[in-house]
Amino acid sequence: MKFIDEAIVRVEAGNGGNGVIGFRREKYIPFGGPDGGDGGDGGSVIFEACEDLNTLADFRFQKMFRAEHGKKGSGAQCTGKGGDDLIVPVPLGTIITDQETDEVIGDLITVGQRVKVAQGGFHGLGNARFKSSTNRAPRKQTDGTPGEHRVLQLEMKLLAEVGLLGMPNAGKSTLIRSISSARPKVADYPFTTLYPNLGVVSVEAHRSFVVADIPGLIEGAAEGAGLGIQFLKHLSRTGLLLHLVDISPFGGTGDPVDDVKKIEKELEKFSDELALQDRWLVLNKLDLLSDEDQESRCQEIIDGLDWQGPVFKISAIQKHGTSDLSYKIMEYLEENRDKEQDEI
Repeated sequence: MKFIDEAIVRVEAGNGGNGVIGFRREKYIPFGGPDGGDGGDGGSVIFEACEDLNTLADFRFQKMFRAEHGKKGSGAQCTGKGGDDLIVPVPLGTIITDQETDEVIGDLITVGQRVKVAQGGFHGLGNARFKSSTNRAPRKQTDGTPGEHRVLQLEMKLLAEVGLLGMPNAGKSTLIRSISSARPKVADYPFTTLYPNLGVVSVEAHRSFVVADIPGLIEGAAEGAGLGIQFLKHLSRTGLLLHLVDISPFGGTGDPVDDVKKIEKELEKFSDELALQDRWLVLNKLDLLSDEDQESRCQEIIDGLDWQGPVFKISAIQKHGTSDLSYKIMEYLEENRDKEQDEI
């Protein structure tokens, strides 16, 4: 499933260094002449496609990128140091647009591809550049030019790596609100979610993934019942499925074990491949049970399903257990990426 991840950033290239006015003044060279050096060029800002990033989440925290200014020149016709270019890594598939002109500056689709988004300023000239047969002692220099300043819009079409599935009101929208910046509508009636919501989960710097909140599935979805049929096909494009279950004895749509089995049947009807996809059981709404009842209720569901895969116990609304779940997902996805890279 694809959606657009966006970020707005400002980039500032370095200014060019100024040229200087200088003259050689040495004891045994009475007519030394002009020797003022040029300034250095300002650094440019360059975006580079990087395979280690897969979202624009980091750009929501750092919005300003500045390259170094060039240094001014000095005597003895010494040129000032040029400012270093600033290389900014961005995910593959990032489209870079100038927000003021709507000009598409670049579309980075291959690893290592680069695009210069802000040109550094040109160096100023020292007075040594202006000497001539008619002007042997010029007192003229030029200043460096300013570097480009731009406000850029970054867009990236993302493929959801994690899909949330479960009965209506299992807590999928609440979970995605808890672990990402997405704000899907949440209410206490079924079918709150009418279309998929996607969010970027940032575990830490340069470690993030995309999660999709799929509308609740019901029995008969594979034949077209309910809202979920139109999104079943998208689940097969995710890397991991989280099966959310409402464990509260009074707030769910029915028996939790039966609910899980009904959805499993819908997955099997729709696609054998989807039914065999990695799926983790996430038992939600622990906060609605007493501490004494939580463990017995969870174990009852696990035993009823004869569940052999990973199990997580959370309260999405209170963010209990959600951080650990996010880290485990990130580790799982990174391991799979490494395996895929080794196979290439």
